[in-house]
Amino acid sequence: MAANPEPRWFKSSYSGGSGTECVECAQVSHGALIRDSKCGNGPILSVRPRAWRRFVDSVRHGLRQSS
Repeated sequence: MAANPEPRWFKSSYSGGSGTECVECAQVSHGALIRDSKCGNGPILSVRPRAWRRFVDSVRHGLRQSS
């Protein structure tokens, strides 16, 4: 059985250049991974595909607030 490849981490194009308050994401077969870019060996949050799509859609289209 082949070993799982290392995730390909990326930062948002909206990330600031100052190196603070930034996260990195990686898409994997079971969803997405999220980590603090300043702590690459720290904890990683794993998110299922449906939750990741809903999050990205909410960010892309703006959060809708109920009245």
